[in-house]
Amino acid sequence: MAAAAAPAARAGAGVGVGAGVGVGAVAAMAARGAEAEALFEAHTTAELRAAERRLRAGIEQKREELRQMVGERYRDLIEAADTIAEMRRSAERLLGAVRGLQRGGTARPGPASTARPPAHQSFYGAAAQLKLLLEVPEQLWGAVEGGRYLPAARLHLLGAHLRRQLQLDTPRARSSPILARFPILLRQVAAASHLRSTILQESKALLRCPTGSDQAVAEALCAIMLLEDSSPRQALADFLLARKLAIQQLLNQPHHGAGIKAQVCSLMELLTTTLYQAHAVFYTVPEGMAPDPALPCGLLFSTLESTTGQNPAGRGGVLEEDLKLSSWFKYLPESVVEFQPTLRTLAHPISQEYLRETLQQWITMCSDDIRTGVRTLLVYVKSMKGLAGIRDAVWELLSSESGSHNWEAVCRRLLDRPVSFWEELLQQLFLDRLQTLTKEGFDSISSSSKQLLALALQELEVKAGSCALSKQIQLEHNVALFLWSESPGDLPGDAAWVSVGQRGPFARSGLAMKAQALTPCVQSFCSTLDSKLKARLEDVLSYLPTDDSVPKEPAVPPRSAFDRFADAGTVQGLLRDHCVACVQHLLGCVREQLQSAQSQLGSPGDARLNAVLFMARLCQALPELCPHLQRCVLGQAGGAELAPKEPRSAKKLGKGKAQEVSPELAKWQGVKAELLQQSLLAYQLWSSAVTKGLVQGFTHTLLLDTAGSVLATATNWDEIEIQEETESGSSVTSKIRLPVQRPDSFPLTQSRALQLLYDLRYLSIILTAKSEDTKPSRIKQDSGIEKVIDFLEGHIDPFDLDVFTPHLNGNLNRLVQRTSVLFGLLTGTENQYTSRGSTLSSQELHNILPLASSQIRFGLLPLSMSSSRKSKSTARSTERVQGQAAAPVLPREDEAARPGSLFRQLLTEDEDTVAPSLFKLGWLSGMTK
Repeated sequence: MAAAAAPAARAGAGVGVGAGVGVGAVAAMAARGAEAEALFEAHTTAELRAAERRLRAGIEQKREELRQMVGERYRDLIEAADTIAEMRRSAERLLGAVRGLQRGGTARPGPASTARPPAHQSFYGAAAQLKLLLEVPEQLWGAVEGGRYLPAARLHLLGAHLRRQLQLDTPRARSSPILARFPILLRQVAAASHLRSTILQESKALLRCPTGSDQAVAEALCAIMLLEDSSPRQALADFLLARKLAIQQLLNQPHHGAGIKAQVCSLMELLTTTLYQAHAVFYTVPEGMAPDPALPCGLLFSTLESTTGQNPAGRGGVLEEDLKLSSWFKYLPESVVEFQPTLRTLAHPISQEYLRETLQQWITMCSDDIRTGVRTLLVYVKSMKGLAGIRDAVWELLSSESGSHNWEAVCRRLLDRPVSFWEELLQQLFLDRLQTLTKEGFDSISSSSKQLLALALQELEVKAGSCALSKQIQLEHNVALFLWSESPGDLPGDAAWVSVGQRGPFARSGLAMKAQALTPCVQSFCSTLDSKLKARLEDVLSYLPTDDSVPKEPAVPPRSAFDRFADAGTVQGLLRDHCVACVQHLLGCVREQLQSAQSQLGSPGDARLNAVLFMARLCQALPELCPHLQRCVLGQAGGAELAPKEPRSAKKLGKGKAQEVSPELAKWQGVKAELLQQSLLAYQLWSSAVTKGLVQGFTHTLLLDTAGSVLATATNWDEIEIQEETESGSSVTSKIRLPVQRPDSFPLTQSRALQLLYDLRYLSIILTAKSEDTKPSRIKQDSGIEKVIDFLEGHIDPFDLDVFTPHLNGNLNRLVQRTSVLFGLLTGTENQYTSRGSTLSSQELHNILPLASSQIRFGLLPLSMSSSRKSKSTARSTERVQGQAAAPVLPREDEAARPGSLFRQLLTEDEDTVAPSLFKLGWLSGMTK
């Protein structure tokens, strides 16, 4: 009635409210009517109909949304009401059940005071045993499904005891009246063997699992011992056999990519866990030694004692507590209630000697399988970074607190020695794989370099007139075009504010490349080779230690299972040896190409000469343009700026004995020496072919005596006015003509002899070098040059020769200065220009302009000197100095065989260099860096 009254009340309230607001509704309707009229006045009929359609569509949409909202809310209300009704019914049923229990408890009579007859007692006992026999399989399966294999084994043994008590295992059990009345027991007897095999199978499966706890392993072994009636030694054999099968199962899993790391780590975890659990389960503390609480042991024997009732804590039977609450439990005989499984033989502890020998045999037996399996797994690892990841993961696993807890003590107890599975099993396998990867990597670099060299030589041997030549090949054919053409990369972008000393050792500008005649083809080849070496080096460095891999002074040094960088020296040795072998292979290819070209070289215009010259430049440039080649040989793990510098010779340092050189640096110096030697051989082959052609052409030109050849080879001579003193003491002015330019040929008159003498002395100055310790007073002329000079001076009047010599020396000096840059690749460093520190007469005018001393980037700029302003005394002193400079000097030991002695000064700033040079000036050396 209350529910019915509520709507009525709400209806009445609604009527009252409607009456109260009726006036306002009428006013609102009037206002809407006025708005409608305004709409009709402002819009056409079509517009009004469109507005009507929009309004109706909006109304329908809102109506549908309202319908859906109400429907959803209604369903929620219905579900809530049903739930409440169901809860009420459940509560009523529960209360009824409780009341029924209460009524049954009060009406049930107490136990009879009189004891049952013996016949009834035996009947109830047999019935209770039959009931328990039927309950045992269910309890057993529950224990197996819960992973409690020892309780399952005890229940199985209890069932066997019950069958013996009821005489169901005898041969005449089929005729037993019990089976006749309860045929279901036949199934129980048949299923007993199946239950036993299931418990054994699951227990041995637990032994293969590395994640099982020590107690679970001990209980599984006890279950096996009880069911098979075996000894502790047999249990140890079962345990180790199960772990060997687990190892084989791990190794036979599919391996793809990152799964290899997980497999190797699982393998190491299984090995360490096996030793830990062998100690915890089988090891017993010798008599007279106090047990260590941090190292629990002997779980197998304590569990056996508790299971067989030898320990008072294990007494009380094998029945679960829920069975003891059953009404029939009190009728079970004492032999069933207090049943405890027993072993036929006593479980004697395993001796330490036997345990040590058995575990050592197991480790030896598993080692072969592990090495074979891991070696197969590592074949799928294609980089040293991947190997380093696996090694680091193993190190982290074995160094963790769980993996390294009392490891040394456990190994000492079990095996009487320290054990490192990484060093004994994995380290050599990883090194073998490293060697294979390193060899494959550098073999690939050697093969690709050989192909790149063959392709470059094939392009270079194309004649220069071919229209299909690329820009780089054209620059190889015409190196002068490369040297004297400007390009955006000639100077680095920061050349204005970054000095040479602040740049890295391998930061080279385009101008430095041109100064060394390193053409784009050489640069491209070296860049390609260096990029491959860089990739190989970075891969190797991922296996080596870095500066931040280990803190310098850790507060608490972490425990390390093994030194993961112990083989760093071996790895660097592998890198060095294979890198040197790669360079040797490349040099071998160069030698083959040079030997092939040597027998085919012809005139100086032969295209094969370009290939020979390219190989000469390439061998010379490899140590400088391939910085990662040096790092591979030296094994430098830091950046390029940390590359070690080669020590100076003891002679430069002024010491009596040479400095000690590390084997790595000696190896690198040997590689550089071989490259330089091969470069010199290629230069020698090229120079021999070019010189042979030039000599043949020069000989042919000298033998020409036609008028046209004389005019074609005529040179410029300078007319000089001189003053001479006659016999009477008066002064006479005369003019003489001297050569100032190198000719080719003309008849051997006095003028021609003077020209040839000028040419010979010019070549002697340009092409002859002297050693650092040779004094000017000890310079000796070459015997062949002296003979030719004497021969030419014999065709010149002695008086004229004495007059011409000072002026001839001045012309020679100026020509040497003008052509020193052009022929810089051939000249020695002492013939380029007179340095600021040269010894000159005090009367000679300075030819240098001093600048501000505060500006260190620019040195002293050279200025030209006019000979017309020199006094006679100055001319005489200059004659003496130039006469000494004009004499040929002995070749330097380290400079005579090396081309490009001048341009090497653009790149090397050796403060110990004694020889004067124009390019020691700071302004020009700074430009070329």
